[in-house]
Amino acid sequence: MTPVQGKVSGEKPPQKTAENPWLEGLKTIGLSAVLAFGIRTFVAEARYIPSGSMLPTLQINDRLIVDKLGYHFKAPQRGDIVVFSPTDTLEKQNFHDAFIKRVIGLPGDKVEVKDGRVFINDKPLDEDYIADRPQYQYGPVTVPQGQYLVLGDNRNNSYDSHYWGFVPRDHIIGRAIVRFWPMNRLGEITPEPNYK
Repeated sequence: MTPVQGKVSGEKPPQKTAENPWLEGLKTIGLSAVLAFGIRTFVAEARYIPSGSMLPTLQINDRLIVDKLGYHFKAPQRGDIVVFSPTDTLEKQNFHDAFIKRVIGLPGDKVEVKDGRVFINDKPLDEDYIADRPQYQYGPVTVPQGQYLVLGDNRNNSYDSHYWGFVPRDHIIGRAIVRFWPMNRLGEITPEPNYK
C-alpha cells in the first residue's frame, strides 16, 4: 500500500488568523524606519545648500543626494564636491553643521592661489565654473597625507580651506552626486572634465 500524498485523513487544514491592522501598520512603519536609518547612515542621504559659497554650481536651497558609500572603495578625487563634518579648527569656532566644498588639493599636492588662479604642482587649473577669479593670494602649501584642500566655487565668498586649513579624510561624509530639486535643475553632479 502506498502512502497518500497531501491531506492526511482526520486533519483540519490550517486556518489563517487575521492580523490586527494596527499591528501590521506598526510593523510596516518600524521596518521602513529601520531601512531609512540604515540607508541614511551607510549609503546615501539628502542635503540642501544653505549658502552661496558654491555659486554658480550649486544654488541656495538646491537639494542633493550625497553618496556615503563610494569613498569606502576609492579616495576622493580632485573636482569632487564633498560634504564633510567640521574640522577641529571649525568646531573651536562653534561650527557644528556639515560643509560642502570642491576638492582642489589632494594629499601631497602643492597648492597656490595667485594672480587670480589656482595652481596645483605649479600648473594652473582651468576653472570655467567658478563665480569669479580669486582676489586673494594663498600658499604655496603642501597638502598633508590623509587630508584634502577644499574651496568653494564662489571663491571670494567662501569660508574654506584657504581660511581654516585642510579636511582630514575621516571627516568627509560623502560626495554630492545628484541634484533632485529644483526640478528644472535636476541632474547628476559630476567632477569638472579638466580635473581628470
